[in-house]
Amino acid sequence: MDERDLDPDPLRQFERWFAEASGAGLEVPEAMALATATPDGRPSARMVLLKGADERGFAFFTSYESRKGRELAANPHAALLFHWPPLGRQVRVEGRVGRLPAEESEAYFRTRPLGSRVAAWASPQSRRLTDRAELERLYAEAATRHGDDPPLPPNWGGFLLVPDAYEFWQHGDDRLHDRIRYERDAAGWWRERLAP
Repeated sequence: MDERDLDPDPLRQFERWFAEASGAGLEVPEAMALATATPDGRPSARMVLLKGADERGFAFFTSYESRKGRELAANPHAALLFHWPPLGRQVRVEGRVGRLPAEESEAYFRTRPLGSRVAAWASPQSRRLTDRAELERLYAEAATRHGDDPPLPPNWGGFLLVPDAYEFWQHGDDRLHDRIRYERDAAGWWRERLAP
C-alpha cells in the first residue's frame, strides 16, 4: 500500500474501501466490531451494523439500555473495526460517541422490518432472562400491544461515532502488513505509517 495512492481524507478512503468490499460480494460488508469500555476501563466488544458514514461520523442503532448503550453513556469513547478477509483489509475507527437526534432514530426505525420493530419493544437487551419462553412471551405481548405500527421505543435509537483516528490495514506476505494511521488535530488530518 503506497501512501500516495490513499486519499488525504480518511472518510473518502474508507468510502473507497467500503465500496470495494461491497462490490466484491462480501456477505455483510457493513458488519463492524464495536468496542466499548466501562469508566474503569473494562472493555467489551460485539458485532453491529453500520447504518451510515458521512462527514458527521459513523451511525449505528441499538437499545440505550443494552450493555453497549450503558457503557457509552458512562464512557463515550469507542472503537470500530471492519474486517474484510477476502480483500486482506481492515479499517479501525476511533472516536467519541453521542446519540443521534430522536427524529433520525425515528426515521431509521420506520425502515426496519415489522418483526425487528416489535423485537425492539420486547427484548430487555443484555438483561437476564429465565428462559427462551420468557423472550417469546415478551415478543407476543409487544406484538399484541403495538400491532402493525410499533412506535419508536423510548429506550432505543442511534449513536454516532465521531472519528478522531482511522487506521487502514492491508495484508502483506510474511506478516509485513501495511498500516496507515490518520489522526486529526486542529489543522486537519495527518497520517503516518506504522510497523505491522
